[in-house]
Amino acid sequence: MIQHPVQRRTTRRVMVDGFAIGGSSPVVVQSMTNTDTADARGTAQQVYELAQAGSELVRITVNTAEAAAQVSHIRKILDGMQCAVPLIGDFHYNGHRLLTDFPECARALAKYRINPGNVGTNRKSTGHPGEDPFAMMISIAIKYDKPVRIGVNWGSLDQNLVVRMMDENARREQPEEVAEVTREALIVSALESAKRAEELGLSHDRIVLSCKVSEVQDLIAVYRELARRCDYPLHLGLTEAGMGSKGIVASTAALSVLLQEGIGDTIRVSLTPEPGGDRAQEVVVAQEILQTMGLRSFAPMVTACPGCGRTTSTVFQELAQSIQSYLRAQMPLWRIQYDGVENMKVAVMGCIVNGPGESKLANIGISLPGTGENPAAPVYVDGERVTTLRGDNIAREFQRIVDEYVANKYVRR
Repeated sequence: MIQHPVQRRTTRRVMVDGFAIGGSSPVVVQSMTNTDTADARGTAQQVYELAQAGSELVRITVNTAEAAAQVSHIRKILDGMQCAVPLIGDFHYNGHRLLTDFPECARALAKYRINPGNVGTNRKSTGHPGEDPFAMMISIAIKYDKPVRIGVNWGSLDQNLVVRMMDENARREQPEEVAEVTREALIVSALESAKRAEELGLSHDRIVLSCKVSEVQDLIAVYRELARRCDYPLHLGLTEAGMGSKGIVASTAALSVLLQEGIGDTIRVSLTPEPGGDRAQEVVVAQEILQTMGLRSFAPMVTACPGCGRTTSTVFQELAQSIQSYLRAQMPLWRIQYDGVENMKVAVMGCIVNGPGESKLANIGISLPGTGENPAAPVYVDGERVTTLRGDNIAREFQRIVDEYVANKYVRR
């Protein structure tokens, strides 16, 4: 059966510091720091690391006056590091005051994220009776010509809206299930907030929407309906995916279904990092979802067999791990130097059964000897056997072959 390319949903295009979201643009990978934004150096360093890993947009928390005061400094530090990644400000309860009190923060950010469930439209308790936080944030976005993501969240949904919709549902002859009403409330909150933002003067092509939940089937249902009702670009992601394999599997399951249906213009894989873990893992997972689906290419992919009784040695596992790490480490430099290197395919196989075949199908492949096999590792380049490696330096020699292939195959920019 012939595979057809994914037909992307038609949306308006939103520009973020010259970076395109939606329209015919590729799906964008986004991530978020977990540093204290008041620590400008620490936050800038993590933003840089996320950008180096391939995050194309990075969101930072702006929750205090101390954090807001450092945003422009963070931008300057990143500019000094030759890191132009756009910064998104994540605002909640007090965003309207922070953007008002710290205009340099408002200018330095490339986009604002507003959660209508906890921003509100009338905050008497702030000490400013009649104040409209949502309208204030939209006014500032217009003033500085910044796009806005209206990000509704399952865990902080506008309770006034929920109560209203629950009451309406209760009066029906055949009421819907509570979960169905809650999903509908998410969609209505996003769409009504976007409509109000436009009524306040924000251009239609300056709005991105998201409706994040933590369950896979809920996310799929909500985004299918949201996509049906609007042409705003949509940001995808489970709001609390979880740790380790659970978070990776849940995010992949949800996002892949929607992406295959052409829904989604930016994605984030919200992994809970292990203590001391690498924040950039969420970027790698997001990239690999897009790349394995054939939607984008970010870095050379390594095909490796899972191992069996024929491969009692760990040599092929160690080589597969080392070459994958090496390829990713090289990508920040290769991305600048070479065109198309991200499409390269590498195979590291563990025995003679599938080894030669898989190696021939890759741009560069190596078939390591299995248990009891001849201690030799044939190497294939573009389907042709070019050499056989032996001895203790196979990993180093194979890496050299990869380097030479990249330098000779891909056109230098």
